[in-house]
Amino acid sequence: MAVKKRVLLVDDDNTLREELVAQFAMYDEFETHDVSTGTEGLEAAKSQTFDMIILDVDMPDMQGTEVAKLIRAAGVATPIVMLTGNTGDADQILGLDSGANDYVTKPFRFGVLLARLRAHLRSFEQSEDAVFQVGPYSFKPAAKKLTPPEDPAGRPVRDIRLTEKETNILKYLYRAGGKAVKREELLEEVWGYNSGVTTHTLETHVYRLRQKIEPQKGEAILLLTQPGGYSLALG
Repeated sequence: MAVKKRVLLVDDDNTLREELVAQFAMYDEFETHDVSTGTEGLEAAKSQTFDMIILDVDMPDMQGTEVAKLIRAAGVATPIVMLTGNTGDADQILGLDSGANDYVTKPFRFGVLLARLRAHLRSFEQSEDAVFQVGPYSFKPAAKKLTPPEDPAGRPVRDIRLTEKETNILKYLYRAGGKAVKREELLEEVWGYNSGVTTHTLETHVYRLRQKIEPQKGEAILLLTQPGGYSLALG
């Protein structure tokens, strides 16, 4: 099963918001979380992991551009696409202080919005700021770490540090969308062509990676062995 892209939709126009949620529901690749105020959008962006944020400019409690600034100030690098009914907002939206990546002017066709989102998603996935959800963890390839969820009792949680090879194995399996990847393909991707590395080296790295990330020691729940290769459990 392919990984669903999590979209945060922030707009006080109930009719438009409900219409967009219905449109996204027609595509298996997306999972939408929608809120109606800038305050709610800011809290959601800070407390959850999203692949894309769609943010209306004009909202009663807070301007969307201000929400974007605060999202960026909180260290969230997720792409932000603004919705605006005023073409004159362009300079403000895309200015250095806004933090937004793009804007779409109302009224718009859903296909136009979808094309913009997919373009930014592709670009972001290749960037240093990308964050992916792997099981219970937030996976940050650029930082070579997995961050566990917050402890319900408020106890501090410790990041799981990964080696470069472990990071690249996880990243490639994630992008396979849950499909099995042959050992030879992983070797070529992670170690490069004609490296002379054997599958035993890969198996050793997978074993060590499991020791770090599997919730139950000795049980392969996230990183699964498949005929001839491996896959990552998603969803």
